Amino acid sequence: MEKKPDIQQFKGQYRLPKFAIPKRYDLVLKPDLSACTFSGSVQVDLSISQVTHFLVLNALDLQIHQASFTNSQNKKYCPCDVVLEADDEVLVLVLMRLSPLEMGFCGFHFLGTYVDGGVKKNMAATQFEPADARMCFPCWDEPALKASSLLPSQQATFKVTVEVPSELTALSNMPAIQETVNGHLKTVYFEESSTMSTYLVAVVVGLFDHIEDTTADGIKVRAYCPVGKADQGKFALDVAVKTLDMFTGCCLGSPFPGSYLVHGSRYFSMPYPLPKMDMVAVPDFSGGAMENYGLIIFREIELLYDEMHSGAYRKQRATYNFVSHEVAHQWFGNLVTMEWWTHLWLNEGFATWISNLATDWLFPEWKIWTQFVQETTGGLRLDALEQSHPN
Repeated sequence: MEKKPDIQQFKGQYRLPKFAIPKRYDLVLKPDLSACTFSGSVQVDLSISQVTHFLVLNALDLQIHQASFTNSQNKKYCPCDVVLEADDEVLVLVLMRLSPLEMGFCGFHFLGTYVDGGVKKNMAATQFEPADARMCFPCWDEPALKASSLLPSQQATFKVTVEVPSELTALSNMPAIQETVNGHLKTVYFEESSTMSTYLVAVVVGLFDHIEDTTADGIKVRAYCPVGKADQGKFALDVAVKTLDMFTGCCLGSPFPGSYLVHGSRYFSMPYPLPKMDMVAVPDFSGGAMENYGLIIFREIELLYDEMHSGAYRKQRATYNFVSHEVAHQWFGNLVTMEWWTHLWLNEGFATWISNLATDWLFPEWKIWTQFVQETTGGLRLDALEQSHPN
C-alpha cells in the first residue's frame, strides 16, 4: 500500500510554502442575503515552482464541497486527501498530479444592513485586510503573492462573477461587462482585474443611489450612497476627482515642482491603472474605510457630507483622513505592496503624508500641516515610552 504523505510539516507555520504560485483566480460568489450565507467556486491557474505532493493555501470557516485539478487535456484529477487546519487557517490538498485547481465552497457573509422603506435589510460588503480573504474563498492570502519573487513574471489577477437579487446593485474592483437576468436573480460578470493581492479583492451588494464624474484622464469616479442621500456624496466625489487629477498631474496649478513630473505630465511614475474608481457608503462598515483597488468602501458617516448640517471638522476629516488617504493607497499599497504585514507602516505613512499634501493644495486656508505636526508629535511621545518597540 502506498504511504500517505505526511502533512504535519505544515502545522504551526505562519507563512505558506512556495510550492505553487497563483497566476489567476476565476471567482464565482452566490450570496444568500436572507440566510446570511454564501456559496461559490474558484478556479486557480498555478505556476508550480518545485516538485511536491501538496498544495497548501489559506481557508478559514469555509466548507469545501469538492476540489479537483484539470490538466491541459481537460482531464480531471481529485486530491487523495483534503485537510482543513482551523488553527493554522490553511487548507492542505494531498495529490499526485498538479494542474489548474478548482474548488467549490460555502461560508457565512460579511454583512451590513441598510434601510429600505423603513425596513432594515441585509447587504454584503467585504473587508479582507489583513487576512480575511481566506474566509470568503480558498486562496494564497499573503500580500506578496500578487507577484512572487520566485516567479516575478507570474502575477495574480482576479475574474469575479456574482449572482445576486436582480433589484440590487453589485460592485467589484473592476467594471461590470455583462449582466444576465434569470427571474429574481441576476449574474454580474466583471472585467478581469489588474495584478493585486487577495486583501484588496472586494464585493459589495446592496441598494444604492449614485452620482458620478470623470477625471481629466477619463477615469470614471462614482459615489454610491444610501437611497435618497446621493447629494451628500457630492463633496467626497469632488475631492476624489481633484485628488486623482492632482496625483496624475492633470490639474492646473498642481503643487508639485516641475522636477517631480514624469514625462512632463505626472507626479507618480504610473498613472491610475484602472478604468474606474467607486466609493461606497456602507452604514455599519467595520472600519473607517478600506482602499480596495477600484472599490473603496467607507463607513457611511465618513463619506457623506451634508452642507446644511455637517460641521467643519467633518469636512476636514472626510478630505484628509479618508477620501484623499484612500485614493493615495491606490498607489501606496495597491500598486506597490509591502512584502509582509510588518511593513504596513510604509503603506500608511506614505498615504498619510501625501493625503495631507493633497488637502493643503485643495484647502490651503486649513493650514493642514500644523495639524500634521501635532499628530507626528503624538507618535514621538509613544515611541519614547519604555514599553515601545520597533515593528
